[in-house]
Amino acid sequence: MDRFLFLTFDGLSRGAVYAAFALALVLIWRAGRIVNFAQGAMAVAAAYVAYSVTAVTGSYWLGFGAALLAGLLLGAIVDVAVMRLVDHRSPLNPVIVALGLVLLIQAVLGMVYGNEYLPARTPFSRSALAVGGTPVLSPYDLFVFATVGVVGAALVWIFTRTAIGLRMRAAAFAPEVSRLLGVNVGGMLTLGWALASGVGALAAMLIIPTELGLHPHAMDLVFVSAFTAAVLGGLDSPPGAVVGGLGVGLLLSYVSGYAGGDLIPLAVLALLLTVLLLRPGGLFAPVTARRV
Repeated sequence: MDRFLFLTFDGLSRGAVYAAFALALVLIWRAGRIVNFAQGAMAVAAAYVAYSVTAVTGSYWLGFGAALLAGLLLGAIVDVAVMRLVDHRSPLNPVIVALGLVLLIQAVLGMVYGNEYLPARTPFSRSALAVGGTPVLSPYDLFVFATVGVVGAALVWIFTRTAIGLRMRAAAFAPEVSRLLGVNVGGMLTLGWALASGVGALAAMLIIPTELGLHPHAMDLVFVSAFTAAVLGGLDSPPGAVVGGLGVGLLLSYVSGYAGGDLIPLAVLALLLTVLLLRPGGLFAPVTARRV
């Protein structure tokens, strides 16, 4: 029972990060109907910025802030300098360009920083606190929960309570009508890319210290897990991304704890295949009436 509780809390902690990364994928999908396969590589690039800033200044928090800023800027640059130049008449074109970005970013990071794993610091201890003799959550886990919760609440507030959020939603779902009403559709799309990339950078900063360390491919499996979470919940559903992320985190924690860590990639792919076969729109996909 103690092992089950530990795995459950550990899975929820990792799932919170998957949920944040899945939210980043959902943001871009809702903004431009694009699955950004370069999201993981862009997040790693931001994490390397944090590594460089922390190495120079000795401050984790300056590096943390630099990573978020780098994520925001990188997302905006990718949209303006790359994705806007892509012919979107074929849905395959943005996918190919995104995969090319992955290879480019990872190659540049490997040339600049090398392909060795670099240490990634945490601001708080990762030693689990015991409740009734049972290890549950570490101070770092609590930091992860609090950070993801604040970011999630901020995104909900932006999209439901602010004028800029209303413009972003309008630009995503009715771009032609929005242009007629004076909305800068291109600017709203760029803002969506920036926010998504910033959230992805945050997820990288939270999860890389719990893995082997910083590496150009450090977010590859995380991206697959977060993409599975987004598909599980529904690419059009931010709440679904959160539920999917927590679900994937629990599944992988149980698989790792009871069957071995080597089966984690297989479990992720099996879950993704199952969802695509049984409910490709996701568990939270809106139900549409069938017309005859």
